[in-house]
Amino acid sequence: MKRLAVFFPGIGYTVDKPLMHYSRRLAEKHGFEIRLLPYSGFPEKVKGDKDKMQESYKLALKQAKEMLSDVDFEDYDDILFVGKSIGTIVAAKIASKSSVRDRIRFIYYTPLEETFSFPVQDAIVFTGSADPWVEAGSIPALCKESRIPCHVIPNANHSLETADPLVDIQNLNEIMAETARFIR
Repeated sequence: MKRLAVFFPGIGYTVDKPLMHYSRRLAEKHGFEIRLLPYSGFPEKVKGDKDKMQESYKLALKQAKEMLSDVDFEDYDDILFVGKSIGTIVAAKIASKSSVRDRIRFIYYTPLEETFSFPVQDAIVFTGSADPWVEAGSIPALCKESRIPCHVIPNANHSLETADPLVDIQNLNEIMAETARFIR
């Protein structure tokens, strides 16, 4: 069975940050071919600015499509899209236009509300209860509507971090354990 994992990072949360790094290692361990999408060139001070957010989305989508232009998704039996923040919207959009969308599974780290404007079936979500990029409670509500498992990390921000690094390490361990179960 051929497996592919595609990593869609966030604006400032690159593929080398902990959530993306460790989920990539887990995917590799389970036999996935890895494709990283290190898009760049975002405007500054995006948070709270709808125009800059739209510009960032369009930029990330364009770059992601270019970086995936040589991939024939038909060649893969199991496809995993791992997204962080704006990357979750890009992943959802690309999957929605794919002829093999029924083979695509999603891991969403701190998705934005716009992610749920696209159909998602097989997914798992991790969000923080103190994420300033989304309206409080919106992501769990959207997950419930879509029947997607949602893991809310107490007091965690948009990077799924809290004020306590020891708590963050424990949370990361739990997040990666759930991620590993989903990847299998």
